[in-house]
Amino acid sequence: MPDTPPPPDADTLTTPLAWTGADGAISGCNQAFARWLGVGSRRVVGRPLASLDAGLPERLADAVARIGPDTAPLRLRRVHLRHPEAEERFADLWLSAHGDGVLVEAHPVDEFPGEDPALLLPAALTASLKGLAHELRNPLAGLKGAAQLLGRRVGDAASKELVELIDGEVARLAALLDQLLTPAPPRPHAALNIHAVLERVLRLAESDAGWAVRLVRDYDPSLPEFAGDADRLTQALWNLVRNAIEAGAGTISLRTRVEHGLRIGEQAHPVALRMEIVDDGRGVPEELAERVFLPLVSGRAEGTGLGLALAQQVAREHRGSLAYRSRPGHTVFTLLLPMVAAEAVA
Repeated sequence: MPDTPPPPDADTLTTPLAWTGADGAISGCNQAFARWLGVGSRRVVGRPLASLDAGLPERLADAVARIGPDTAPLRLRRVHLRHPEAEERFADLWLSAHGDGVLVEAHPVDEFPGEDPALLLPAALTASLKGLAHELRNPLAGLKGAAQLLGRRVGDAASKELVELIDGEVARLAALLDQLLTPAPPRPHAALNIHAVLERVLRLAESDAGWAVRLVRDYDPSLPEFAGDADRLTQALWNLVRNAIEAGAGTISLRTRVEHGLRIGEQAHPVALRMEIVDDGRGVPEELAERVFLPLVSGRAEGTGLGLALAQQVAREHRGSLAYRSRPGHTVFTLLLPMVAAEAVA
C-alpha cells in the first residue's frame, strides 16, 4: 500500500479527513475522521475508500478515479457511509488531489441545518485563511511604510499615481485581513460613483497585465451616484477582470447601462445598473459550468476558486445578482444592482 503522508496539522483539525494512495485505499485519517466514523483509525487504514459508501460505491470509486493533480476539488452530496463495525453516517464529501492519491474532507450533513454547505468554506480552509491573515499583517505594514517613503521621493504625476494605487491597495488588503480575523457587520452603504470604481479596477488591470491586454471603456455617462460599498465592489469587479486576464483575454470591455423596471430574483426595481465584463479569452470550461460560483472550484491548477464565489457574495450584499454566459472567445459576466438613491442613505 502506498505510504501517502498526512496533510499538515491534520490531527489538529476538527474536520474529518482521510487520504488515499494511488490505488484508492485509505492510507490514513485524522482522529476527527475516526471518531466521526465510530471506529479506530487502524480499522479504517487499508480499506478501499469506495467500500465505505453503503449507497452507491461505484459513484465514489468513479469520483476518486477522476481526481488528478490538475483537476478542481470535487463535491459529492449526501454520501451514505458505513464501516462494517459502526453505524451509518451521512456527509457531503470534498475530494481533492493529495500526493499520488486523494484527500477527503467529510462534512456531516447535520452540521449545516437549513444551509447549503456549497455556500460555506470548509472549516480547514477557514482556519488556514485566518492563520494566513495574521501572518500577512507585518509585511503589509512594511509595504505601506515603503510606499509612503517612495511617495516623498517621486515628483512626476504618473509615479505619484502609482504610489497612491499601491498605498490604496495595501489599505484595502489590510481591511480584508481585519475582516477575516475579527468579522464585523457589513458597513453602511454610502454614495458612490461606479465609474470611479471601474477606473480603479482598470488601473489595477493595467498594472497587472501591462500592454498584453486591451482594456475598453463602454460607459453610460448619464449614470447617477447610488448607494453601495465601493471597496467591496472594487474587490468583486477586480476578481472578474483578473479572471479574464488569466483566461488569456486579448481584449476586455467594461460596460455600464441603466435598466428600468428590472426584476432581480423575486424583486422588481424601478432603476437598476447593468455592468458587463466582456472578454475574448478561453471561456469557462464546460465541466465547471454548473459549479463555477462554488468555493474551491477553479479551472486553473494554481487557482483558489474563491474569486467568483466572493464576487457573487458582493452582488448579494447589494441585493443584486451575478450571472454569466460563455463560449470560447466570448465570455460575459453580468452584474445587476438595484440603484438605491444616494440620498436614501445620507
